[in-house]
Amino acid sequence: MKKLGLLMFLLAGALAVNAQNVTTGVTFPKVDTSPLDVVYYPLNTTKSKEPIEPVMRVLYSRPQKKGREIFGVLEQFDKVWRLGANENTEIQFFKAVTIAGKKIKAGRYSLFAIPSKDKWTIIINKQNDKWGAFSYDEQKDVLRTDVVVNKIEKSVEAFSITFIDAPEGANLVMAWDNTQVFLPIGFKK
Repeated sequence: MKKLGLLMFLLAGALAVNAQNVTTGVTFPKVDTSPLDVVYYPLNTTKSKEPIEPVMRVLYSRPQKKGREIFGVLEQFDKVWRLGANENTEIQFFKAVTIAGKKIKAGRYSLFAIPSKDKWTIIINKQNDKWGAFSYDEQKDVLRTDVVVNKIEKSVEAFSITFIDAPEGANLVMAWDNTQVFLPIGFKK
């Protein structure tokens, strides 16, 4: 029995040393210059000690301004934009919602915009998991709606998305540089 115990101890030690050797030399990628972020509605969904049923969430990458002129230059007017960087931005509705009078089923969608000087066209599309807007397919649009551009005094360095409460549900707020837009999303009955 002692020999079996000693054999098991030596085997476990050998496996532990081997596991350490496997992990040394692994090169992990550096933090992306446009890191991935997530925002839920309600905002405290993931931080609450009590379970909260989320209504929606957005996954997006956050490019930085870095002294550049953004809208009309880096992100050209009147062209489809992925609403962030890297992969196209994703919005997931955990229940049916209403946007611009149209019912949108629960599900996962991509989110694009066509920015212009005074308005943005917000696009909800069925095509997911694509890089940027290069393979954007208008035929897969679920919704297109225009929202007004609001100029803000304090510049936003990193492209940002959040939700704020609204009478019928929540507003999806997007801001970068000196531009901010609101997309009303209804889900309250």
